[in-house]
Amino acid sequence: MISRIDLRGALPGDLRDVLPRADFDVEAALEKVRPICEDVRHHGVEAVLRYTAQFDGVELSTTRVPAEAITAALENLDPAIRDALEEAIRRTRIVHREQRRKDVTTTVVPGGTVTERWVPVDRVGLYVPGGKAVYPSSVVMNVVPAQEAGVGSLAVTSPAQKDHGGLPHPTILAACALLGVDEVYAAGGAQSLAMFAYGTEECRRADLITGPGSIWVAAAKRYLRGVVGIDAEAGPTEIAVLADATADASYVAADLISQAEHDTIAASVLVTDSVELAEAVEAELAVQVARTKHRERVGEALSGRQSAVVLVSDLEAGLAVVNAYAAEHLEIHTADAAAVAARVRNAGAVFVGPYAPVSLGDYLAGSNHVLPTGGCACHSSGLSVQSFLRGIHVVEYDRAALAEATARVVTLAESEDLPAHGAALKARFDWEIPS
Repeated sequence: MISRIDLRGALPGDLRDVLPRADFDVEAALEKVRPICEDVRHHGVEAVLRYTAQFDGVELSTTRVPAEAITAALENLDPAIRDALEEAIRRTRIVHREQRRKDVTTTVVPGGTVTERWVPVDRVGLYVPGGKAVYPSSVVMNVVPAQEAGVGSLAVTSPAQKDHGGLPHPTILAACALLGVDEVYAAGGAQSLAMFAYGTEECRRADLITGPGSIWVAAAKRYLRGVVGIDAEAGPTEIAVLADATADASYVAADLISQAEHDTIAASVLVTDSVELAEAVEAELAVQVARTKHRERVGEALSGRQSAVVLVSDLEAGLAVVNAYAAEHLEIHTADAAAVAARVRNAGAVFVGPYAPVSLGDYLAGSNHVLPTGGCACHSSGLSVQSFLRGIHVVEYDRAALAEATARVVTLAESEDLPAHGAALKARFDWEIPS
Protein backbone atom coordinates (compact mmCIF):
# COMPACT_ATOMS: atom_id res chain seq x y z
CA MET A 1 0.00 0.00 0.00
CA ILE A 2 2.78 2.44 0.92
CA SER A 3 6.19 2.41 -0.74
CA ARG A 4 9.60 2.29 0.94
CA ILE A 5 12.64 4.46 0.41
CA ASP A 6 15.83 3.00 1.87
CA LEU A 7 18.30 5.70 2.91
CA ARG A 8 20.35 3.57 5.28
CA GLY A 9 24.05 4.27 4.91
CA ALA A 10 25.39 7.56 3.61
CA LEU A 11 22.65 10.10 2.92
CA PRO A 12 22.50 11.71 -0.53
CA GLY A 13 23.91 15.22 -0.95
CA ASP A 14 20.52 16.86 -1.50
CA LEU A 15 17.86 14.92 0.36
CA ARG A 16 15.08 16.93 -1.22
CA ASP A 17 15.73 15.20 -4.53
CA VAL A 18 14.92 11.75 -3.15
CA LEU A 19 12.10 12.47 -0.69
CA PRO A 20 8.47 11.95 -1.70
CA ARG A 21 6.38 14.98 -2.64
CA ALA A 22 2.99 15.47 -4.27
CA ASP A 23 2.67 16.76 -7.83
CA PHE A 24 1.17 20.23 -7.46
CA ASP A 25 1.72 22.25 -10.63
CA VAL A 26 0.57 25.72 -9.65
CA GLU A 27 2.22 27.21 -12.73
CA ALA A 28 -0.01 25.14 -15.06
CA ALA A 29 -3.11 26.10 -13.08
CA LEU A 30 -2.05 29.75 -13.27
CA GLU A 31 -2.89 29.94 -16.96
CA LYS A 32 -6.46 28.82 -16.22
CA VAL A 33 -7.10 31.18 -13.32
CA ARG A 34 -5.63 34.25 -15.05
CA PRO A 35 -8.69 34.92 -17.28
CA ILE A 36 -11.04 34.25 -14.36
CA CYS A 37 -9.32 36.84 -12.20
CA GLU A 38 -9.27 39.37 -15.02
CA ASP A 39 -12.95 38.75 -15.74
CA VAL A 40 -13.81 39.50 -12.10
CA ARG A 41 -11.57 42.55 -12.19
CA HIS A 42 -13.49 44.03 -15.12
CA HIS A 43 -17.02 42.67 -14.57
CA GLY A 44 -17.29 42.44 -10.79
CA VAL A 45 -20.07 40.54 -9.12
CA GLU A 46 -21.62 39.46 -12.42
CA ALA A 47 -18.48 37.46 -13.21
CA VAL A 48 -18.32 35.93 -9.72
CA LEU A 49 -21.94 34.77 -10.02
CA ARG A 50 -21.32 33.41 -13.51
CA TYR A 51 -18.37 31.29 -12.32
CA THR A 52 -20.34 30.12 -9.29
CA ALA A 53 -22.99 28.79 -11.70
CA GLN A 54 -20.33 27.23 -13.93
CA PHE A 55 -18.17 25.56 -11.28
CA ASP A 56 -20.55 25.00 -8.35
CA GLY A 57 -23.79 24.45 -10.29
CA VAL A 58 -25.59 27.12 -8.28
CA GLU A 59 -27.52 30.08 -9.72
CA LEU A 60 -27.38 33.00 -7.29
CA SER A 61 -28.59 36.59 -7.45
CA THR A 62 -26.07 37.85 -4.88
CA THR A 63 -22.76 36.76 -3.40
CA ARG A 64 -23.52 38.15 0.08
CA VAL A 65 -24.95 35.67 2.58
CA PRO A 66 -28.03 37.13 4.31
CA ALA A 67 -27.60 37.89 8.01
CA GLU A 68 -30.66 35.81 8.85
CA ALA A 69 -29.04 32.74 7.24
CA ILE A 70 -25.99 33.13 9.50
CA THR A 71 -28.20 33.48 12.57
CA ALA A 72 -30.33 30.48 11.57
CA ALA A 73 -27.23 28.33 11.05
CA LEU A 74 -26.16 28.93 14.64
CA GLU A 75 -29.66 28.37 16.02
CA ASN A 76 -29.87 25.01 14.23
CA LEU A 77 -26.34 23.87 15.06
CA ASP A 78 -25.99 20.54 16.84
CA PRO A 79 -25.27 21.40 20.53
CA ALA A 80 -22.29 19.02 20.65
CA ILE A 81 -20.73 20.68 17.59
CA ARG A 82 -21.39 24.11 19.10
CA ASP A 83 -19.70 23.09 22.34
CA ALA A 84 -16.67 21.74 20.47
CA LEU A 85 -16.39 24.87 18.32
CA GLU A 86 -16.69 27.16 21.33
CA GLU A 87 -13.90 25.28 23.10
CA ALA A 88 -11.76 25.38 19.94
CA ILE A 89 -12.28 29.14 19.76
CA ARG A 90 -11.42 29.55 23.45
CA ARG A 91 -8.19 27.58 23.23
CA THR A 92 -7.11 29.16 19.95
CA ARG A 93 -7.77 32.63 21.35
CA ILE A 94 -5.70 31.91 24.47
CA VAL A 95 -2.67 30.95 22.38
CA HIS A 96 -2.99 33.69 19.79
CA ARG A 97 -3.62 36.47 22.30
CA GLU A 98 -0.18 35.78 23.79
CA GLN A 99 1.42 36.18 20.34
CA ARG A 100 0.52 39.87 19.96
CA ARG A 101 3.78 41.82 19.66
CA LYS A 102 4.30 44.93 21.73
CA ASP A 103 5.60 48.23 20.37
CA VAL A 104 9.29 48.69 21.19
CA THR A 105 11.15 52.01 21.49
CA THR A 106 14.95 51.95 21.32
CA THR A 107 17.12 54.90 22.31
CA VAL A 108 19.88 54.83 19.70
CA VAL A 109 21.69 57.94 20.95
CA PRO A 110 20.65 60.61 23.45
CA GLY A 111 17.78 62.43 21.76
CA GLY A 112 17.39 59.84 19.01
CA THR A 113 14.85 56.99 19.13
CA VAL A 114 13.41 54.39 16.79
CA THR A 115 10.07 52.85 17.66
CA GLU A 116 8.71 49.76 15.98
CA ARG A 117 4.92 49.97 15.95
CA TRP A 118 2.83 46.92 15.12
CA VAL A 119 -0.25 47.96 13.18
CA PRO A 120 -2.98 45.58 11.92
CA VAL A 121 -4.00 45.59 8.28
CA ASP A 122 -7.30 47.40 7.77
CA ARG A 123 -9.28 44.69 5.98
CA VAL A 124 -8.82 40.95 5.49
CA GLY A 125 -10.53 38.45 3.21
CA LEU A 126 -10.56 34.98 4.74
CA TYR A 127 -10.99 31.93 2.49
CA VAL A 128 -12.60 28.79 3.89
CA PRO A 129 -12.53 25.80 1.51
CA GLY A 130 -15.42 23.53 0.61
CA GLY A 131 -15.21 20.35 -1.46
CA LYS A 132 -14.48 16.93 0.00
CA ALA A 133 -14.93 18.06 3.62
CA VAL A 134 -16.46 20.83 5.72
CA TYR A 135 -13.99 23.12 7.48
CA PRO A 136 -15.52 25.22 10.27
CA SER A 137 -12.17 24.74 12.00
CA SER A 138 -10.59 26.83 9.24
CA VAL A 139 -12.99 29.65 10.11
CA VAL A 140 -11.62 29.53 13.67
CA MET A 141 -7.98 29.36 12.55
CA ASN A 142 -8.32 32.35 10.21
CA VAL A 143 -10.64 34.60 12.18
CA VAL A 144 -9.19 34.31 15.70
CA PRO A 145 -5.64 35.54 14.90
CA ALA A 146 -7.05 38.34 12.75
CA GLN A 147 -9.29 39.45 15.61
CA GLU A 148 -6.48 39.21 18.14
CA ALA A 149 -4.28 41.31 15.85
CA GLY A 150 -6.97 43.99 15.90
CA VAL A 151 -8.07 43.84 12.25
CA GLY A 152 -11.07 46.12 11.95
CA SER A 153 -12.82 44.59 8.94
CA LEU A 154 -13.12 40.83 8.37
CA ALA A 155 -14.93 39.08 5.53
CA VAL A 156 -15.23 35.32 5.03
CA THR A 157 -15.90 33.57 1.75
CA SER A 158 -16.66 29.89 1.17
CA PRO A 159 -17.95 28.03 -1.88
CA ALA A 160 -21.69 27.96 -2.58
CA GLN A 161 -23.16 24.54 -1.80
CA LYS A 162 -25.86 23.12 -4.07
CA ASP A 163 -27.15 20.97 -1.22
CA HIS A 164 -27.62 24.02 1.02
CA GLY A 165 -29.56 26.38 -1.20
CA GLY A 166 -26.49 28.01 -2.67
CA LEU A 167 -25.12 29.08 0.70
CA PRO A 168 -21.85 27.92 2.27
CA HIS A 169 -22.19 24.90 4.53
CA PRO A 170 -24.31 25.79 7.58
CA THR A 171 -21.61 24.70 10.02
CA ILE A 172 -19.27 27.23 8.43
CA LEU A 173 -21.93 29.91 8.79
CA ALA A 174 -22.50 28.90 12.41
CA ALA A 175 -18.77 29.20 13.14
CA CYS A 176 -18.84 32.71 11.66
CA ALA A 177 -21.77 33.56 13.94
CA LEU A 178 -19.93 32.27 17.01
CA LEU A 179 -16.99 34.52 16.13
CA GLY A 180 -19.14 37.56 15.45
CA VAL A 181 -18.39 37.65 11.71
CA ASP A 182 -21.44 38.88 9.80
CA GLU A 183 -19.84 39.63 6.41
CA VAL A 184 -19.87 36.30 4.60
CA TYR A 185 -19.90 35.51 0.88
CA ALA A 186 -20.99 32.45 -1.08
CA ALA A 187 -18.11 32.21 -3.52
CA GLY A 188 -15.17 29.88 -3.96
CA GLY A 189 -12.15 29.25 -6.11
CA ALA A 190 -10.15 31.83 -8.04
CA GLN A 191 -13.18 34.07 -8.54
CA SER A 192 -13.60 34.61 -4.80
CA LEU A 193 -9.97 35.63 -4.35
CA ALA A 194 -10.26 38.05 -7.25
CA MET A 195 -13.38 39.42 -5.55
CA PHE A 196 -11.30 40.22 -2.47
CA ALA A 197 -8.33 41.50 -4.47
CA TYR A 198 -10.19 43.86 -6.81
CA GLY A 199 -13.46 44.42 -5.01
CA THR A 200 -16.95 44.17 -6.53
CA GLU A 201 -20.21 46.04 -6.22
CA GLU A 202 -21.03 43.85 -3.20
CA CYS A 203 -17.61 43.33 -1.60
CA ARG A 204 -14.96 45.93 -0.75
CA ARG A 205 -11.43 45.04 -1.72
CA ALA A 206 -9.21 43.60 0.99
CA ASP A 207 -5.63 44.39 1.94
CA LEU A 208 -4.75 40.76 2.72
CA ILE A 209 -6.14 37.33 1.84
CA THR A 210 -5.54 34.26 4.02
CA GLY A 211 -6.74 30.68 4.14
CA PRO A 212 -6.01 27.31 2.53
CA GLY A 213 -7.64 25.97 -0.62
CA SER A 214 -7.34 23.95 -3.81
CA ILE A 215 -4.69 24.23 -6.51
CA TRP A 216 -6.93 26.84 -8.17
CA VAL A 217 -6.91 28.92 -5.00
CA ALA A 218 -3.11 28.57 -4.76
CA ALA A 219 -2.74 29.63 -8.40
CA ALA A 220 -5.02 32.63 -7.90
CA LYS A 221 -2.94 33.65 -4.88
CA ARG A 222 0.20 33.55 -7.02
CA TYR A 223 -1.46 35.63 -9.73
CA LEU A 224 -2.90 38.21 -7.32
CA ARG A 225 0.19 38.60 -5.14
CA GLY A 226 1.18 42.23 -5.27
CA VAL A 227 -2.36 43.37 -5.97
CA VAL A 228 -3.25 42.14 -2.49
CA GLY A 229 -1.29 40.66 0.39
CA ILE A 230 -1.18 36.85 0.41
CA ASP A 231 -0.44 34.54 3.34
CA ALA A 232 0.88 31.50 1.42
CA GLU A 233 0.20 29.22 -1.52
CA ALA A 234 -0.96 26.24 0.52
CA GLY A 235 -0.65 22.91 -1.26
CA PRO A 236 -1.81 19.38 -0.34
CA THR A 237 -1.68 18.56 3.35
CA GLU A 238 1.23 16.47 4.60
CA ILE A 239 2.32 14.65 7.72
CA ALA A 240 5.77 13.30 8.53
CA VAL A 241 6.38 11.04 11.53
CA LEU A 242 9.86 10.56 12.95
CA ALA A 243 9.78 7.36 14.99
CA ASP A 244 12.07 4.80 16.57
CA ALA A 245 11.48 1.30 17.95
CA THR A 246 9.69 2.69 21.03
CA ALA A 247 6.79 4.04 18.92
CA ASP A 248 3.33 2.45 18.97
CA ALA A 249 2.69 1.24 15.40
CA SER A 250 -1.08 1.55 15.76
CA TYR A 251 -0.79 5.23 16.74
CA VAL A 252 1.59 5.98 13.88
CA ALA A 253 -0.65 4.25 11.33
CA ALA A 254 -3.75 6.04 12.59
CA ASP A 255 -2.01 9.40 12.30
CA LEU A 256 -0.77 8.71 8.77
CA ILE A 257 -4.33 7.80 7.79
CA SER A 258 -5.77 10.91 9.43
CA GLN A 259 -4.00 13.22 7.00
CA ALA A 260 -4.40 10.92 3.99
CA GLU A 261 -8.15 11.32 4.57
CA HIS A 262 -8.00 14.92 3.30
CA ASP A 263 -7.21 14.28 -0.35
CA THR A 264 -5.92 11.70 -2.79
CA ILE A 265 -2.73 13.79 -3.12
CA ALA A 266 -2.24 14.24 0.63
CA ALA A 267 1.20 13.09 1.79
CA SER A 268 1.92 10.68 4.65
CA VAL A 269 5.59 9.95 5.38
CA LEU A 270 7.14 7.80 8.10
CA VAL A 271 10.85 8.22 8.81
CA THR A 272 12.30 5.51 11.06
CA ASP A 273 15.50 3.68 11.92
CA SER A 274 13.54 0.55 12.89
CA VAL A 275 12.67 -1.99 10.22
CA GLU A 276 10.49 -3.77 12.78
CA LEU A 277 8.44 -0.63 13.35
CA ALA A 278 8.14 -0.02 9.59
CA GLU A 279 6.76 -3.54 9.12
CA ALA A 280 4.38 -3.16 12.05
CA VAL A 281 3.07 0.17 10.72
CA GLU A 282 2.55 -1.31 7.25
CA ALA A 283 0.56 -4.17 8.81
CA GLU A 284 -1.52 -1.68 10.83
CA LEU A 285 -2.22 0.39 7.73
CA ALA A 286 -3.66 -2.64 5.97
CA VAL A 287 -6.03 -3.24 8.88
CA GLN A 288 -6.98 0.35 9.67
CA VAL A 289 -7.47 1.58 6.09
CA ALA A 290 -9.92 -1.23 5.45
CA ARG A 291 -12.21 0.01 8.20
CA THR A 292 -11.93 3.78 7.71
CA LYS A 293 -14.85 5.63 6.08
CA HIS A 294 -12.90 7.17 3.19
CA ARG A 295 -10.84 4.05 2.48
CA GLU A 296 -10.59 4.63 -1.27
CA ARG A 297 -9.32 8.19 -0.90
CA VAL A 298 -6.94 7.16 1.90
CA GLY A 299 -5.64 4.18 -0.04
CA GLU A 300 -4.91 6.29 -3.09
CA ALA A 301 -3.08 8.89 -1.00
CA LEU A 302 -0.97 6.30 0.82
CA SER A 303 -0.03 4.49 -2.37
CA GLY A 304 0.80 7.71 -4.25
CA ARG A 305 4.32 8.92 -4.95
CA GLN A 306 3.93 11.56 -2.23
CA SER A 307 3.74 8.99 0.58
CA ALA A 308 6.42 6.56 1.78
CA VAL A 309 8.19 4.83 4.63
CA VAL A 310 11.75 6.17 4.71
CA LEU A 311 14.32 3.91 6.39
CA VAL A 312 17.39 5.57 7.92
CA SER A 313 20.42 4.30 9.80
CA ASP A 314 19.76 6.18 13.06
CA LEU A 315 17.84 9.08 14.58
CA GLU A 316 20.58 11.51 13.60
CA ALA A 317 19.94 10.65 9.97
CA GLY A 318 16.21 10.75 10.64
CA LEU A 319 16.50 14.33 11.86
CA ALA A 320 18.43 15.26 8.74
CA VAL A 321 15.66 13.74 6.62
CA VAL A 322 12.76 15.49 8.37
CA ASN A 323 14.61 18.82 8.37
CA ALA A 324 15.14 18.44 4.62
CA TYR A 325 11.51 17.44 4.10
CA ALA A 326 10.22 20.45 6.12
CA ALA A 327 6.79 18.97 6.73
CA GLU A 328 3.62 20.92 7.30
CA HIS A 329 2.98 18.65 10.32
CA LEU A 330 5.76 16.67 12.02
CA GLU A 331 5.14 14.15 14.78
CA ILE A 332 7.95 12.86 17.01
CA HIS A 333 7.44 9.31 18.34
CA THR A 334 10.81 8.51 19.90
CA ALA A 335 12.42 8.00 23.25
CA ASP A 336 12.92 11.44 24.83
CA ALA A 337 10.67 12.97 22.18
CA ALA A 338 10.93 16.48 23.60
CA ALA A 339 14.72 16.53 23.23
CA VAL A 340 14.46 15.26 19.66
CA ALA A 341 11.74 17.81 18.84
CA ALA A 342 13.97 20.60 20.13
CA ARG A 343 16.44 19.78 17.37
CA VAL A 344 13.89 20.16 14.57
CA ARG A 345 14.57 23.27 12.49
CA ASN A 346 12.10 22.94 9.64
CA ALA A 347 8.42 22.18 10.22
CA GLY A 348 5.13 24.05 10.15
CA ALA A 349 4.19 22.57 13.52
CA VAL A 350 5.81 19.89 15.67
CA PHE A 351 3.75 17.42 17.72
CA VAL A 352 5.68 15.83 20.56
CA GLY A 353 5.06 12.31 21.82
CA PRO A 354 2.23 9.80 21.49
CA TYR A 355 -0.44 12.05 22.99
CA ALA A 356 -0.07 15.08 20.72
CA PRO A 357 -1.36 13.86 17.33
CA VAL A 358 -1.83 16.18 14.37
CA SER A 359 -5.61 15.80 14.68
CA LEU A 360 -5.43 17.60 18.03
CA GLY A 361 -3.67 20.50 16.29
CA ASP A 362 -6.28 20.50 13.54
CA TYR A 363 -8.97 21.37 16.03
CA LEU A 364 -8.27 21.86 19.71
CA ALA A 365 -4.59 22.21 20.66
CA GLY A 366 -4.80 26.00 20.49
CA SER A 367 -2.16 26.13 17.75
CA ASN A 368 -2.98 27.21 14.20
CA HIS A 369 -3.55 24.63 11.48
CA VAL A 370 -2.95 26.94 8.50
CA LEU A 371 0.67 25.92 7.90
CA PRO A 372 3.32 25.99 5.14
CA THR A 373 3.31 22.99 2.80
CA GLY A 374 5.48 21.61 0.02
CA GLY A 375 8.74 22.13 1.90
CA CYS A 376 8.06 25.84 2.47
CA ALA A 377 8.45 25.38 6.24
CA CYS A 378 12.19 25.88 5.71
CA HIS A 379 11.50 29.58 5.08
CA SER A 380 7.89 30.30 6.07
CA SER A 381 5.71 30.20 9.17
CA GLY A 382 2.13 29.20 9.73
CA LEU A 383 -0.71 31.67 10.15
CA SER A 384 -0.51 33.67 13.37
CA VAL A 385 -1.33 37.06 14.81
CA GLN A 386 1.86 38.35 13.14
CA SER A 387 0.39 37.48 9.73
CA PHE A 388 -2.08 40.33 10.18
CA LEU A 389 0.35 42.92 11.54
CA ARG A 390 2.78 45.31 9.86
CA GLY A 391 5.85 46.70 11.55
CA ILE A 392 6.26 50.46 11.09
CA HIS A 393 9.47 52.19 12.19
CA VAL A 394 8.93 55.62 13.72
CA VAL A 395 12.11 57.72 13.83
CA GLU A 396 12.38 60.68 16.19
CA TYR A 397 15.62 62.71 16.62
CA ASP A 398 16.06 66.11 18.25
CA ARG A 399 18.31 68.85 16.85
CA ALA A 400 21.38 67.85 18.85
CA ALA A 401 21.09 64.18 17.89
CA LEU A 402 20.75 65.07 14.21
CA ALA A 403 23.70 67.44 14.39
CA GLU A 404 25.86 64.68 15.86
CA ALA A 405 24.92 62.36 12.97
CA THR A 406 25.21 64.85 10.13
CA ALA A 407 28.90 64.52 9.28
CA ARG A 408 28.69 60.73 8.96
CA VAL A 409 25.47 60.90 6.93
CA VAL A 410 27.11 63.38 4.56
CA THR A 411 30.15 61.11 4.23
CA LEU A 412 28.04 58.06 3.41
CA ALA A 413 25.75 59.98 1.05
CA GLU A 414 28.67 61.37 -0.92
CA SER A 415 30.32 57.94 -1.05
CA GLU A 416 27.17 56.72 -2.81
CA ASP A 417 27.16 59.77 -5.12
CA LEU A 418 23.92 61.02 -3.60
CA PRO A 419 25.01 64.45 -2.37
CA ALA A 420 21.46 65.80 -2.04
CA HIS A 421 20.93 63.30 0.77
CA GLY A 422 23.66 64.99 2.77
CA ALA A 423 22.48 68.42 1.70
CA ALA A 424 19.08 67.71 3.27
CA LEU A 425 20.81 67.53 6.67
CA LYS A 426 23.13 70.47 6.06
CA ALA A 427 20.14 72.68 5.27
CA ARG A 428 18.94 72.34 8.84
CA PHE A 429 22.14 73.87 10.21
CA ASP A 430 22.76 76.67 7.69
CA TRP A 431 25.74 74.85 6.29
CA GLU A 432 26.86 75.59 2.79
CA ILE A 433 25.16 73.31 0.28
CA PRO A 434 27.41 72.44 -2.67
CA SER A 435 25.98 73.50 -6.04
